[in-house]
Amino acid sequence: MSEKIYIETYGCQMNFADSEVVASILEKAGYQLCSEIEGCDFVLINTCAIRDNAEQRVRHRVRELRALQGRHKRLRIGILGCMAERLQSRLMAEEDNVSLVCGPDAYRRLPELIMAVRNPSVGTGRALSASDAPSTADTARRVPTEVSAGLAVATDLSTTETYADIEPVRLASNGISAYISIMRGCQNYCAYCVVPYTRGRERSRDPQTIVDEARSLFDRGYREVTLLGQNVNSYGLTPNPSPDRRGEQIPFPELMARVAEIDPRLRVRFATSHPKDLSDELLQVMAAHENICRCIHLPVQSGSNRMLKLMNRKYTVEWYLDRVEAIRRYLPDCSITTDVIAGFSTETLEDHQATLDLFRRVRYDYAYMFKYSLREGTYAWKHLADDIPEEEKTRRLNEIIALQGQIALENNRQEVGREYEVLVEGESHRSKEQFFGRNSQNKVLVFDRIPSAGGPAAEPGTYRRVRVTDCTAATLLGCLV
Repeated sequence: MSEKIYIETYGCQMNFADSEVVASILEKAGYQLCSEIEGCDFVLINTCAIRDNAEQRVRHRVRELRALQGRHKRLRIGILGCMAERLQSRLMAEEDNVSLVCGPDAYRRLPELIMAVRNPSVGTGRALSASDAPSTADTARRVPTEVSAGLAVATDLSTTETYADIEPVRLASNGISAYISIMRGCQNYCAYCVVPYTRGRERSRDPQTIVDEARSLFDRGYREVTLLGQNVNSYGLTPNPSPDRRGEQIPFPELMARVAEIDPRLRVRFATSHPKDLSDELLQVMAAHENICRCIHLPVQSGSNRMLKLMNRKYTVEWYLDRVEAIRRYLPDCSITTDVIAGFSTETLEDHQATLDLFRRVRYDYAYMFKYSLREGTYAWKHLADDIPEEEKTRRLNEIIALQGQIALENNRQEVGREYEVLVEGESHRSKEQFFGRNSQNKVLVFDRIPSAGGPAAEPGTYRRVRVTDCTAATLLGCLV
């Protein structure tokens, strides 16, 4: 009987792209992918470890699934991704209804790992003992003295794996937009970040495999691709002995140009750019290709030079503002979005005020804003005190959120009266009579499906002109032109 697999994904775009790789590996191995959790034999949860809150969501979900396991005795749970890599076999000691743990570089082994869970005699699965757990008193107390056979762990990191030869299965795809992973890993070692320890060192895919994947998606009707990497600007710069490399090594701007030249009807996005590596050459390539979208995600994390140095971000506020000025110079209509952390180690009120001042100066269109979360294994965990009280972190974060909301609303009010080419994605959540899509700046526009003055209705996957008539801080409202 073929195992029925349900995949659930948490976290960043990279995780969603990884889940599509996992789906492809399992489907080719003869497993059946399920769109509903009821009736499945295996739940695979692809996880994020960037913040404690992300991990707690997964733990809560695993415990929720106990009830389903009570009704379906055959059901097993596997944890994939960054949380699996960070905690490894500890995870099965702490969550005793988890049978499989698989890190981001071991997905090719999933078929044999699942088989090992079902049939311990095959030899890949192994029993978990108290010696697998960490020595800290908090977790050691929770380690069971006996665990039955039929457990499987694979968390070795690779210096070569890129999954370039695997054509992802587009899970829950709208058939319009798709992610393409162009590289894996990170070696920036920001003081707060666990990613280098859960995803390994940087390595880039062969450029031709990326262009081929993008062309295949366009030929199948997709009209937008997003090239993904922890730091796309360093694509191709790190020597990579991966067997999927074909001898060619090109920088990221050239890769962007090659993908954009597949067809002018294919929109191209990318994420994420590290400010220290954002080059004028990339901005020039973007300016030369109208189908490269006018939106750059440029994480700043703090507006204080002292904090940036402590975070090991490798740039100053002055450098960051120079990059913002370069974006405005080459791409005057480009939106800029960011990430920011409130309450990092030793952050003073002056440091916090510097972040607010930077937000007022740059005027981001959108920001991902978080309280600092200490992550085990990072430089900060080993060397820096998590010394800002939680209530003060929350207060500072709320100030940033309030300011960004005000800026976003003011920015959007300036859009009223303008027209944009919008890639129509589907029905609005509020009304079947309205559709939504995004413009080149990645702003969501909601509009009536049928033009009030008559004319053809909007259809998903098509480009339509939309005039902005109103807005909220998060959304532009408009009408078809």
